[in-house]
Amino acid sequence: MTTFESTDSVTLKIWDRSAMDHTLDAAVHDLSARANAPKHSIAVTCSGPNTFTGSLNR
Repeated sequence: MTTFESTDSVTLKIWDRSAMDHTLDAAVHDLSARANAPKHSIAVTCSGPNTFTGSLNR
């Protein structure tokens, strides 16, 4: 897995499909804690092959 982070977003390249759900859940949890925002305010989009971006919806 490769990770790129900023204050209000995280982009993950996930190679292991069996770990995808757990990895995305953990990324949403970490981003919501870092941004001091509820989890439901984090959107996850597919931004490329095996690449997902979680970002804060303000």
